[in-house]
Amino acid sequence: MLSVNDFKNGLTIEFDNNLWRIVEFQHVKPGKGGAFVRSKLKNLRTGANQEKTFRSTEKVEKAIIDTKSMQYLYADGDNHVFMDTETYEQLELPAAQINDELKYLKENMQVSIMMYGSETLGVELPNTVDLAVAATEPGVRGDTSSGGTKPATLETGLVVQVPFFVNEGDLLTINTSDGSYISRA
Repeated sequence: MLSVNDFKNGLTIEFDNNLWRIVEFQHVKPGKGGAFVRSKLKNLRTGANQEKTFRSTEKVEKAIIDTKSMQYLYADGDNHVFMDTETYEQLELPAAQINDELKYLKENMQVSIMMYGSETLGVELPNTVDLAVAATEPGVRGDTSSGGTKPATLETGLVVQVPFFVNEGDLLTINTSDGSYISRA
């Protein structure tokens, strides 16, 4: 059991028969009454976010999440196939379970698969990925002084705002947590 006073961002807990990852938390000590912990949690099974307040005396169960390094192979209809790099076992995940992550996945890419016992929870992406620009409007000379941005469609279908100097075919580094452009690769 884990005291709610020991919460950390990214910690995985189990309560209400579900698995939750702590996105953020805040200890609150009002002038009157007992202290409490206000937290924002993400359900690892459904992806839904929820705010929950715990009394500081409460305890929750810590969930042990295993991660396996796997390689993304290909899309097979509505399923996506991953291969364990050590045992060469293949695992199929439905597109609905990894909908947000699909925008960053390329074939033969190394990712971590989160597992709880024998249940597969989802895909953990690296912090950044390198993706090629599939389509963008050409930058017009003189546009660079304003420091503006333009939309660019990447090879996976993700649309990001990029500086004017980016052209089709350029390889870009993209932040997977918010989908923003970082730099040219």
